[in-house]
Amino acid sequence: MGRIDRIFAQSRSGGRKPLMPFVVAGDPSLESLPGTLQSMQRAGAAIVEVGIPFSDPIADGPVIAEAMHRALQRGVTPERVMDVVRQARAGLDMGLVAMVSVSIVDRCGGPGFVKALAEAGFDGLIVPDADLEAVEPLFREAERHDMAFAMLVAPTTTDDRLKRLLARCRGFVYLLARAGITGERQEAPEVAEVVDRVRRRTELPLAVGFGISTAAHVKAVCRHADAAIVGSSLVRRVAAGEDAGAVVQALLA
Repeated sequence: MGRIDRIFAQSRSGGRKPLMPFVVAGDPSLESLPGTLQSMQRAGAAIVEVGIPFSDPIADGPVIAEAMHRALQRGVTPERVMDVVRQARAGLDMGLVAMVSVSIVDRCGGPGFVKALAEAGFDGLIVPDADLEAVEPLFREAERHDMAFAMLVAPTTTDDRLKRLLARCRGFVYLLARAGITGERQEAPEVAEVVDRVRRRTELPLAVGFGISTAAHVKAVCRHADAAIVGSSLVRRVAAGEDAGAVVQALLA
């Protein structure tokens, strides 16, 4: 059983719903990433998604796209991110999931890059722009290293495509609370219907993201899903100088 599986199993047995914060590696600096991860772990984060900067984010709104641009300007590369994670891993019990564009994965060796992520200490990956028809080698490599591999499921996903997406998920499923791009919202998303629809088709934990911005949103999502993913709100506040652990603590309040 991989680390992500264990975390969700423990959460379910304890009646808890994990918070999964998202951070951009390299913003505000790559050197600050280990401290940011440790701070979020102390605050109660169970799994953290680490975004590997990419020049043309597919589904990211302006907050995350700008953070990735700043990181790239600082010279952040996938190799440097893995080096930092490798050094930080020993001091972390929580799960680490890489969020990475398929362009980077392909450029860095496809399945070989998945193996490198595992060796660096990542417990899973999300490749949000991967072509479902071409994802098999990446999924199999993740399986070999007992890593989570999460595909994105939108509210508009057809039943046929949903079946094929779920067949290429392990560890958890990433459900989009809304169609479109990431970003903060005022109103809590209505996720009961999409969660129920997907839960009827899989026993995998369901983590919901896109537009989850406040503690009230986290509570609303976790009434139905198995975990809440918070991205833009956290990235914006950390970039503005707030302590990541304090932000996570407030989201869990």
